[in-house]
Parts: sequence; structure tokens; C-alpha cells
Amino acid sequence: MKMQIAEIAKAVHAENDISRWADVEVSSVAFDSRHLSQGALFVPLKGERDGHEFVNSAFENGASATLWGDDHEYPDDDRPRIVVADPLKALQALGKYYLHKINPIVVAISGSNGKTTTKDMVASILSTQFNVTKTHANFNNEIGVPVTLLNMSSNTEAVVVEMGMSNFGQLDALSKLVTPDIAVLTMIGEAHIEFFGTRDRIADAKMEITHGLSEDGTFIYNGDEPLLRERAAKVQQVKETFGRELNNDLYATSVSQGEDHIDFSVNQWPDLKFTIPMIGEYNVNNAMAAMLVGQKLHITPEHMQQGLAHVQLTENRSEWLKGSQGEKILSDVYNSNPTAVREVLTTLNELPDKGRRLIVLGDMLELGKASPELHASLANSIDDDHFQEVYLVGPQMQVLYDQLKDDGYPVDHLHYYETDQKDQLVADLKAAIQPGDIVMLKGSHGIHLENVRAQLTAK
Repeated sequence: MKMQIAEIAKAVHAENDISRWADVEVSSVAFDSRHLSQGALFVPLKGERDGHEFVNSAFENGASATLWGDDHEYPDDDRPRIVVADPLKALQALGKYYLHKINPIVVAISGSNGKTTTKDMVASILSTQFNVTKTHANFNNEIGVPVTLLNMSSNTEAVVVEMGMSNFGQLDALSKLVTPDIAVLTMIGEAHIEFFGTRDRIADAKMEITHGLSEDGTFIYNGDEPLLRERAAKVQQVKETFGRELNNDLYATSVSQGEDHIDFSVNQWPDLKFTIPMIGEYNVNNAMAAMLVGQKLHITPEHMQQGLAHVQLTENRSEWLKGSQGEKILSDVYNSNPTAVREVLTTLNELPDKGRRLIVLGDMLELGKASPELHASLANSIDDDHFQEVYLVGPQMQVLYDQLKDDGYPVDHLHYYETDQKDQLVADLKAAIQPGDIVMLKGSHGIHLENVRAQLTAK
């Protein structure tokens, strides 16, 4: 991004005279005064504290200009301030303006599970033939999406935008902001059921991703999900489906799981083998979603092979690490919900490796009134034949602990910890781990199992 303040002021409908700074150039956008690049436009947002408190710090750290809410007193210090009614809405308006200026192909991705992995796969496939920008880390909300757009380079030909949501209206706003050429929904699960109550309502909210879809756009979705098939019937644009069922446009004809990768083939290119450098059959669906995006944009199957084989995954998603005691660690500590946990447990059970399985599960957050029942339901996927030690962390996991105990799981191999007992958890794990063991870490980000991972991998 490179824009002069005069252009920015016009895009955001500035309320003040910026003529004395008109030629000042801005090269990036930031909303954290501690982490910004020289020449950035600082956006003071209201959170636990008012971002206007950090404007001086932003200038000291190299910002060239700042947005400034018109409900704040305007200091006359000759620093470039662009006065607007609402800095957040101005950020979004600027993102939309810059998107239209660069005019890349826009791919929007959402879903209860798999949206980040799918984003990475789509970006990797498209990067074989396009200059691509993708959502950084988890910048997938009303703040992160416009920041993603504004951090595009001027030669961006395709932008892959991940979109998260926790309530109605959020995907509607984001979709209308980016007006995607292709919208992708990976699946419907229980994530955010605290706010929606039922999977039907989650599906309704997820379908908002199509609200800004261009008239000649394409909607790609998981055809194995009846809730999506039912709602997709109302979408007028082109629709394409992926999944495991044979009535999908793209479906897997074979899947072979290795120790650290998956090989699979699909109906449309039966003579080709595709490989993804991760485990879990559920990731084949994410790959097929990305392949449909690639096909729509005329990426050859051979380039799809290349893109999938070399995909760079966002940190904290499923990844293999080496523990300090000779164990293998399967770490997936960014988010968690019942569907995702069951999928990872199934994957762990099917691995060819013969080592013992030790599982560490942290609370699944944002499940609302259904939380006790959903935590207890995981007991159906855990038995001592396949998982030799079970470590549970957080108050919600107390319910699963009780359920497993009632189901007859050996109590001397069942361990429970409060969220502030992670040091004890690490000590117990280190005492139990043997070379060749597989340790799985899975929990919502708010439980911070990444701290446990760090201690298990420290040398």
C-alpha cells in the first residue's frame, strides 16, 4: 500500500483540512502502536482502552499519520491527523477503496472448522500462477479484513480473505466489504453454538458470506452437509460442491494416510495423486475446496499438486513437533470444538505409528448451555485401548473427566487439572512420557496449551 494523505482523506471523507499534509505518504496500516512499520497510518480503535491514548506513541514509533475520531479534542501539534466520524468505519471504507483500486480476484473463506487451513491451501495453489495476498494469522474480523486488504502490494492479482464470525450480521458486513468473486464454506459444526443455539442457525449465519458475492461469482461449499445444500438452493450464482459423497462435483476416490502426510485422488483427475503435508482425513475436504477454487481460476491440476504439496500452514494449526524426551507431539492449540476434537482423535487412532497415545485436551469454549453435554460426548471417542493416558485441563473438562470415570476408563491413567495448574501438568507429562510416544495437544486458544507445548519441546 502506498497512498498520500490527500487520497486517504478523500476515501474516508475526512472532516478537517488536510492540505498541509496532502503529500505525506503512507505505506501501511496498523492499529497497535507498539508494532507498526515506518510510514504507517495508525488507526485508534476502542477496546479495553481508547486507541487515541496511543497516538503519540504511534508517532514516536514511526507512524506518518493517524485517523482521529471527531468526538475527541483535536490537539494542534502539527502532526497529520485525519478526522473522521468513526475510525473503524473509516478503516473499512479505506480498505474497500484500496481493494477497488488494486482490483484483484477476491476469494472469501469461512466455516466452523478448516477455514484457516483452506485459506492457506487456496493461497498456495493460486500462488503457482498469481501474485497472492492472504489473511495474516487470524486477521479475520471487521478489523483484520480491511487491514489484510490495505496490506496488499500493488501487484496483487488475487487476495484470499479468511472471515470469522461469532454472531449474525458479521459475515454479511465482511462479504459486502470485499464483494468476493468466489465464496467458500468449509463446513458447519458447533463452533459459536453459545450464541446461535442450533446448527441450523449457525448455517444461516454462515450463508451470509454469499450476501456480497458478485453477480457472476461462484459459491463453493461442502455438499455433504444437508444444511448447506438446503440453503444453497436459494443462491442464484454458480454453485460447486466438494465432499466425500459421490453426488458432489469433486469427491475423493481414495485416501491414504501416512505418518506426516496424506495422499488422495479425486474423481475429476483420476490418474493424478495429490499429497498434503499434514494428517487427518478431514483435511482432504479442505484441499478439495481449494482445488475447486483453483479450477475456477484455470489453475492446472499439476500446479494444484505443487501448491498442495508445498502449502505453508498458519502457526498453531495441526503440526508435528519433536519433544525433548523423544516423543512426537501433535499440536493443535488454536481452537477447539467437538467436531474438531473427534476428527483429531480419529486421526490419531489411525496413524501407523506404534507408540503409546497420550492426549491432552483443554476446554472447548463458546459452547454455551450445551457445553456440559458436548464435553461429555467426547467420552464416546476415548477408550484405554487406543489412548493410554488422558490429561484434561479446565473447568469444562471436569464433565468429561467424570463421564470417562463413569464409563470405566482406568482412573490411574486419567488426570484432571485446573487452568492454572499447567506447571503440574507439564511435570506429570514429563514423568510419564517415553521415547516413541505420541502426545496430542488440543484445546481452545483461551486455555493456552501452547505454553505446555513450549515446555515439552524446550531443550
